[in-house]
Amino acid sequence: MRATNAPASRTRRKRMLHAAKGFRMRRSKLYRYASDAVDHGRKYAFRDRKTRKRDFRGLWQVRINAAVRALGMTYSRFIEGLKSAKVELDRKILADIAAVDNATFAELVQVARTALGAKTAKA
Repeated sequence: MRATNAPASRTRRKRMLHAAKGFRMRRSKLYRYASDAVDHGRKYAFRDRKTRKRDFRGLWQVRINAAVRALGMTYSRFIEGLKSAKVELDRKILADIAAVDNATFAELVQVARTALGAKTAKA
């Protein structure tokens, strides 16, 4: 008698068709096309989870740069000043502070300025 492993195969195919729910036409109904579509989609999802991190970091940099330039400084000098002042705020938090609380952000810019001044005086 030929063993087909039918229960496991059916479960595997049902799982794939369930993952393809919401796809259009034969991509959601037929296993062969659903499998290709789901594999393709998962490949893009994996890639774009990495890209999203990159995109957000760029967005935060743009927001910080705009806020810092309004206060008469450049982004790179601001970050350098924060590092020499040992301020350990990441770009996400800095961008949020720049968008929400101008007074606190102005204080951070002043901290960066004084740290840069001390750095230049030392050198």
